Amino acid sequence: MRMSLQAPRRLLELAGQSLLGDQALAISILDELPRELFPPLFVEAFTSRRCEVLKVMVQAWPFPCLPLGSLMKTPDLEILHYVVDGIDCLLAQKVRPRRRKLQVLELRDVDENFWTIWSGARPLSCSPEAMSKRQTVEDCPRTGEKQPLKVFMDVCLKEKFMDEDLSFFSGWVQHRRGSVHLCCTKVVNYSMSILNFRNILETVYPDSIQVLEIWNMCWPCMIVEFSPYLSQMRNLRKLFISDGCRYLLISPEQKKEIVTQFTTQFLKLHCLQKLYMNSVSFLEGHLDQLLSCLKTSLKVLTITNCVLLESDLKHLSQCPSISQLKTLDLSGIRLTNYSLVPLQILLEKVAATLEYLDLDDCGIIDSQVNAILPALSRCFELNTFSFCGNPISMATLENLLSHTIILKNLCLELYPAPRESYGADGTLCWSRFTQIRAELMKRVRDLRHPKRILFGTDYCPDCGNRSFYDLEADQYCC
Repeated sequence: MRMSLQAPRRLLELAGQSLLGDQALAISILDELPRELFPPLFVEAFTSRRCEVLKVMVQAWPFPCLPLGSLMKTPDLEILHYVVDGIDCLLAQKVRPRRRKLQVLELRDVDENFWTIWSGARPLSCSPEAMSKRQTVEDCPRTGEKQPLKVFMDVCLKEKFMDEDLSFFSGWVQHRRGSVHLCCTKVVNYSMSILNFRNILETVYPDSIQVLEIWNMCWPCMIVEFSPYLSQMRNLRKLFISDGCRYLLISPEQKKEIVTQFTTQFLKLHCLQKLYMNSVSFLEGHLDQLLSCLKTSLKVLTITNCVLLESDLKHLSQCPSISQLKTLDLSGIRLTNYSLVPLQILLEKVAATLEYLDLDDCGIIDSQVNAILPALSRCFELNTFSFCGNPISMATLENLLSHTIILKNLCLELYPAPRESYGADGTLCWSRFTQIRAELMKRVRDLRHPKRILFGTDYCPDCGNRSFYDLEADQYCC
């Protein structure tokens, strides 16, 4: 039985190799070639670098999607040039043959199954055409009856200038504007200058962007340049911004105007579900401007390592867009001198949906903890709770643990080593910490059977890391 199943597959491979042995013949019969032979023949031509055959096969491709990215793991500019030449020839045809169905050139490594189903490596659960159509519809919404050809690729900008393949496609798309859309579901900018980044945003079809990450955002120049493009990303689902640059000194009036210019762009982001703001210097005293422009119910909100006013925290607790949060991360926001009533109100609002809560390094002290305990104990969906870096006592920690006892879904809990664990010079006293852990272990075991509880020390002044220990052993956890 195995022989009979493998023999037809082997015959197809031999037929493909025979065709490629005569390149002129292979090109001349593509229009009559059975559709099932196209993928294995394309792989054979790709592997043996028969670029002219690839060029003609692109023109005759009988499926909606050509998933080149899963075949070409790293960019190959020579092959890409031939593929693009084939597309240019296809687009130049006034009347396309009915068989030629290419709508999407997929350069992401997302559809390896398309190629393996033809080699017999995996069972065919659905047709390649069905898979390609599904990707096309999900990743790039329809813009009209006559669809331009879409080129899908993710963009990760790690250098000041574009890499060769991105530069090549950017220039080609600009030349073919209207008939080709460069679709990037994910755009990440680590260090590219605002000028080059703006050129990228002008090339990419804005409706295709679903994830946008900007690291080392330079305030305020990048905010001013970037804001107009943000409002065009109508399908944006995740936005991450991290301000890692020193910013220019500007007047309060200028700051308010720039923040308004940026935050009003959120009015058009009707699909936004995840918002990450790290070390963003312009939020202080202006969080209400951002929150008032949010028109969707966020699933994830992380505002970390920022300076916020107490009024900002109050506005956050009153925002209607946070009532269905699953993730809330406020780590690194100093709350020592603030009333935590707004945080209590916020936790009460999200108690029915919250699954992940991070309050690390907020400087929360003993006298503040009681304010949030009743609301925290009603977050029944919570599976991860992190409270490290807050200088609380043993008694407060025990009280905190007694309030999380009824949270049956908690899988991971991270707490600070109590203040009593440290000596007068601020260093961890190991013998005292061992005794405290033993007492806590007995206390916790009397209350419940936790899945995993870790206690984190203060940051090491030498390596900058924090050490974690479990309840029962001297086990070091990263």
